[in-house]
Amino acid sequence: MPDMDDFTLPEDSLPSGGTGATPIGDDEQTLVTREGLKKLQDELDYLKKTRRQEVAQRLKEAISYGDLSENSEYEEAKNEQAFVEGRILELERKIKNAKIISEKTAHKAVEIGSTVTVRNKTSRDEPESYTIVGATEADPIENKISNESPLGKAFLSRKTGDSVEVVAPGGTFKYEILKVA
Repeated sequence: MPDMDDFTLPEDSLPSGGTGATPIGDDEQTLVTREGLKKLQDELDYLKKTRRQEVAQRLKEAISYGDLSENSEYEEAKNEQAFVEGRILELERKIKNAKIISEKTAHKAVEIGSTVTVRNKTSRDEPESYTIVGATEADPIENKISNESPLGKAFLSRKTGDSVEVVAPGGTFKYEILKVA
């Protein structure tokens, strides 16, 4: 029976990025908070120490079923291995190129790491607060928006009291910046 090292794909056969994301170049910075960097490191650790072994075990089992040409379990395990290895490469690049976002307490203008409270003047909704983060940490459910998103781009460098027009896929919206922290 082959050992687990027999199931490692050569790097040139792996999909770039691993998640459908645009691969990060060797010199492109990944903007993250300390918390975000820790999450990336934890995910990388899990993939390397746990998922790799689980996938290798699945491959072993699938190979034991015989004829690989018509073995769907083997194909699924190979695809999963390619995904895991691609994600490991992506995380390693992101961590290597990580730039910690300063978490200052006083912000005069919106910058990455700022929490901005805004009111949508178009719909007259209640004020909402968003934290501007790098694309890696964006999580709309937690009101963490990417500096690359339409809202994030529009808010950057703005100050309390500024009116901002945001052109987004859903239309054009007007916001008033109520507070920058």
